[in-house]
Amino acid sequence: MPIRNGAEYIQSLRGRNLKVYLFGELVKEPVDHPMIRPSINAVAETYDIANEEPEIASAQSSLTGSKVNRFLHITENTMDLVNQNKMQRKLGQLTATCFQRCVGMDALNSLYSTTFEMDTKYGTIYHKRLIEFIKMIQNENLVIGGAMTDVKGDRSLSPSQQ
Repeated sequence: MPIRNGAEYIQSLRGRNLKVYLFGELVKEPVDHPMIRPSINAVAETYDIANEEPEIASAQSSLTGSKVNRFLHITENTMDLVNQNKMQRKLGQLTATCFQRCVGMDALNSLYSTTFEMDTKYGTIYHKRLIEFIKMIQNENLVIGGAMTDVKGDRSLSPSQQ
């Protein structure tokens, strides 16, 4: 069953018996840890805003025909970009922190165009497979995460020392 709101998202994280270590100590239930919980709350807000302000935080998927969370939507026009920006600004105001989903959203959109171009050039089926994956995550209303790194510089030094 798809996750419909922030409370359901938080509940979906409980009881997974994950081995999470923080500062060398095992965390029994990450959802309840005071250092982890603010990030969980920020992600939960991405679900709630889709219900509370659907005009900026939801979109009609051309892949499934359903209304989906904007973080899982493939950008199709300038209004999508405008609403994406409004949503991100609003979430920044509400959470005052990173809400953990922007890189995943950007990755989906990048993969969408890149796999299309690859398939056109090489006759592969990556784009078709990606579309099926996107349909699944849209239907389940899942979080797609990502990570950014900057490999330039001496990674043993802090940014201010480089």
